[in-house]
Amino acid sequence: MKCLRRSFAPFLAGALFLLALTMIGCAKPEPPAPPPAPKPAQPPAMSLERVPPGQWPLLIDDTDAASLREACQGSLRYLAALPPERPLNLGGLQLTAEELAQALRELQDIVTRAYDPARRTALIQERFDLWRSIGSDGQGGVLFTGYYEPIMAARHRPDATYDQPIYGVPPGLLTINLQDFRADLPDRKLVGMVDGNRVVPFHDREAIDFDGALVGKAPILGYAAEPVEVFFLHIQGSGQLVFEDGQRLRVGYAAVNGHPYRAIGRLLLDEGAMEPHRMSKQGIQRYLAAHPEKLRRVLSYNPSYVFFRPLETTGGPLGCYGIGLTGGRSIATDRRIFGAPAMAYVETTVTRADGGQSIMRRFMMNQDTGGAIRGPGRVDVFFGTGDMPGRVAGRMKNPGRLYFLLPKQTGARP
Repeated sequence: MKCLRRSFAPFLAGALFLLALTMIGCAKPEPPAPPPAPKPAQPPAMSLERVPPGQWPLLIDDTDAASLREACQGSLRYLAALPPERPLNLGGLQLTAEELAQALRELQDIVTRAYDPARRTALIQERFDLWRSIGSDGQGGVLFTGYYEPIMAARHRPDATYDQPIYGVPPGLLTINLQDFRADLPDRKLVGMVDGNRVVPFHDREAIDFDGALVGKAPILGYAAEPVEVFFLHIQGSGQLVFEDGQRLRVGYAAVNGHPYRAIGRLLLDEGAMEPHRMSKQGIQRYLAAHPEKLRRVLSYNPSYVFFRPLETTGGPLGCYGIGLTGGRSIATDRRIFGAPAMAYVETTVTRADGGQSIMRRFMMNQDTGGAIRGPGRVDVFFGTGDMPGRVAGRMKNPGRLYFLLPKQTGARP
């Protein structure tokens, strides 16, 4: 709040409640106007259910042990930086940072040393409970999608081809916690900007990308060639820029403009522009390349806009806990519900290029979140960096099951 002039404070204290109620509806409409974003549903108080020992799946791990050790060590580094008694919430259950760290050390040892699935399952059952997400349907149904870290050619300065800016955080972007003004206001944060003596919603995607609202007003980390590639960089939340001089710059999520996320894939399906079996990142790219006259309207349907910051290029991109993500081992869930970097077990399928399905059954680490990942029935799998992981992630939209492995005593303290 240091960015606001002192004279604004009395005005804000009385007006921000109305702003909270109206801000989502202030996004610039596109005829025909998109429907208002639904109010996010409150997560259920208990989003996990204990699986009886006789109903456990066989705990197969279908990829290499080294990647699990790498991912697990990331969670352990995060936990080591917390006070040992810090309470962590996972689907309505509570355990301390030290309890989770000890559990991860034991699980890592068992999973990476006991190669026989039956033996591994028996050893884990001796010390741990298996908890299944209730899913979106209350019956354990979970939708798995994929994401990745793109690599994009970029330029330090714009030219006739590379003219799409990748913005850093604008100096005028404000984040406002309503309860800083009055305790009886909603526990919400708003994002906006100062306009004269008012705080108003920040610019939406259309204003930024097509009307030049931030030209000369925000730092630019680089310029890309294709607006659709920049759009998907926002969806992924991080990427690597490769400049003409060979320099590489990793960029990661720094802030968002505060407008609701809307899926352009859903728009294209609802309008009959694409068939469900063709819906993927690649399919959307092909459609917009064939229909450039629709580019502005389709991209602007999602008013949410991400601003980036430079990151270290070593290791994987950072997840929401500041942990470097591991391809094929890190997942993103709703952090409001699953708020700890715990070990998960997933059962789902991966769609191959030929349209067939390959089974995925493996241990994974809960290390990220996402704006579109809401509720106990959504998981986003991080597949890695570059084109090949990108193709796999773009095809991923499959049902499955999500489990967490926790010490036996955890269930006694929901």
